Amino acid sequence: MLEDTDPTLASNWSSTYSESQNYFTVYDETDRSDGNSTHHNATQVYQSFILPWWRQVLWTFLFAGMVVVATVGNLVVIWIVLANKRMRSVTNYFLVNLSVADAMVSTLNVTFNFTYMLYSDWPFGHFYCKFCQFIAVLSISASVFTLMAISVDRYVAIMSPLRPRLGKRATLGIAAAIWAGSSVISSPNIIYFTTDVDLLPDGTTRRVCFPEWPDGSTTESHLEYIYNVAFMVLTYFLPITSMTYTYAKVGIELWGSKSIGECTQRQLDNVKSKRRVVKMMIVVVVIFAVCWLPFHVYFVVTSYYPEVVNYPNIQEIYLAIYWLAMSNSMYNPIIYCWMNSKFRRGFKQLFWCCGLGERRHRLDRSMRSLSPSRKNGTSQYSSFDYFVELY
Repeated sequence: MLEDTDPTLASNWSSTYSESQNYFTVYDETDRSDGNSTHHNATQVYQSFILPWWRQVLWTFLFAGMVVVATVGNLVVIWIVLANKRMRSVTNYFLVNLSVADAMVSTLNVTFNFTYMLYSDWPFGHFYCKFCQFIAVLSISASVFTLMAISVDRYVAIMSPLRPRLGKRATLGIAAAIWAGSSVISSPNIIYFTTDVDLLPDGTTRRVCFPEWPDGSTTESHLEYIYNVAFMVLTYFLPITSMTYTYAKVGIELWGSKSIGECTQRQLDNVKSKRRVVKMMIVVVVIFAVCWLPFHVYFVVTSYYPEVVNYPNIQEIYLAIYWLAMSNSMYNPIIYCWMNSKFRRGFKQLFWCCGLGERRHRLDRSMRSLSPSRKNGTSQYSSFDYFVELY
């Protein structure tokens, strides 16, 4: 699906109707005659889809903010889990896998696709045209399959508590299988995407990145339509259905069932801990469903009603839909920090460590005045002790 983000618009940029239309005449190379000859009238409509500068700045600000938050947030999540042995649980290993996928899509795909959509030109070369779209589908597939793996793991842990939990090796094996399966799903992008140069009516050229399927271009290929539908089913409807079922069953078990007899405090704390994790993952899944639904609906609608892409404001409508889908990669770290006390402490610890050097230097200078009194035994605080006490 995501490989159509650019071609869907790019392939229509040279024949799209809008309020400000510029007419041009096509020169027929076959008979060296003007396109307006008696053979046919080839006057067409050209719209460059270049937004006013202030709207370009606005969209750039929105996408840049999203990329920075997603990249920094997901890298911090990875650091928290890998740097803290107590955080190395099965669920957190899957969260690292999810963060790797989200960081990849924000750093290796979003900026380049956004630039292409904003300026209707692909300046990043033939190889990166293939690689960028491959990474997009790869990371999105890995994200959603990781969410499915977490839901299954939570389901087994809560519904079958006596069953042995996954070990580190099994968890890494599942993660590897997720990436392998995602690579297979994304492989058509590395095979069929290509670049070309279009000559515009004003004499300038633009570079385009688009899929050239065996049975035709992106707007005419039946194979592409089948691929898009399969991608939508595999990475949206199937995962949402699966996660809805597993979390519904888990929710009934944790909130709906009543234990027989009295529960110890340890048992109550264990149930509360499981509820917190499940609530956090339910929020993650709901945010995922909301962010990606307009994206999939857009391609379903345009498949059956192609004239939608001729709508005057379709570029900005699609930019909004694309931003919402890609912004899913920045919400997860925020959710972890908000709903999980361990991740919250990890974020605080990282930011505390980042500012420690400068703050400690300032405090050392301010505490020098205490050194004489230390000699006299009237002060027992070091500058670091004082810093810790402030916090």
